[in-house]
Amino acid sequence: MARLPAAPGVYRFRDVRDKILYIGRAKLLRRRVTSYWTDLGDRAHLAPMVARIERVEAVICASEHEAAWLERNLLEHRLPRWNRTPGGQEVPVYIRLSERPTAPGLRVVHAAGTDAHTRHFGPYLGSDKVRLAVAALHRVLPLAYTGTGQTGSQRDMAAKLGVGAADRDRLVQTLADVLDRDDAAAAAVRGDLRARRAHAADVLAFELAARLNTELDAVDWITCPQRVTRPESHDCDVAGWADGLLVRFQMRAGRLRTWTQRACTQARASRHLSSTPAEWADFADRNAQLAAQLARTTR
Repeated sequence: MARLPAAPGVYRFRDVRDKILYIGRAKLLRRRVTSYWTDLGDRAHLAPMVARIERVEAVICASEHEAAWLERNLLEHRLPRWNRTPGGQEVPVYIRLSERPTAPGLRVVHAAGTDAHTRHFGPYLGSDKVRLAVAALHRVLPLAYTGTGQTGSQRDMAAKLGVGAADRDRLVQTLADVLDRDDAAAAAVRGDLRARRAHAADVLAFELAARLNTELDAVDWITCPQRVTRPESHDCDVAGWADGLLVRFQMRAGRLRTWTQRACTQARASRHLSSTPAEWADFADRNAQLAAQLARTTR
């Protein structure tokens, strides 16, 4: 297990017949996988499975959110015996950004529609976490208080926050930048939330500080790198090769759904490598190297 990185990712266990027993995800791969042999905790029902594990395979992901999506995609495609839920527990959602002058703002929705006055971002996993992220964005960038159809109390709050109709376009653009994962825009939101959290702690408003901390985590969740699930219909084949091992992934209809590994010469692997899009090269190379390292422990 020492060859596993302290990074987010997806892992799977195979038995002596090469059958997949279980697929899981982890914030830290090394710690999570090692725990199956050190402390199962409330997973005691998996002890018979652990006794059958012959080999461990893993994929490094760019973020915990990406790992969550990859786990879901793999489980929806095929459910191993020891997994209980196809697709995991989180609910897929989108964030809708409305630019309507009467009622601008953000909202969590379950489907991405088409409307001249709205844009949709996502999909994201975990409706509760995404709602926390939307609350955080509303706290820092109060677009909802720039509409023309406000009540008296909303106008009072807008005045208190120092925003009005003249700020609408700027806030819409900034929110779109954050949701498009623009590094500078997302960093500015995080910085604002950290400053609010520090101030809350300074004035002993610990409940507010705790809430801001959960909102910070939620903003990280929606702005972190995530490319294994996309809203558009996107197909591609991704392959990496290292030390005689070919690792392949297939994206179909915007989801990275399959992951295979097999022994292969570099010459035979070349046609798969040449078809890998440039944007996936680092992902493929990194995971081929990891696959080869893990395979060496069982040779």
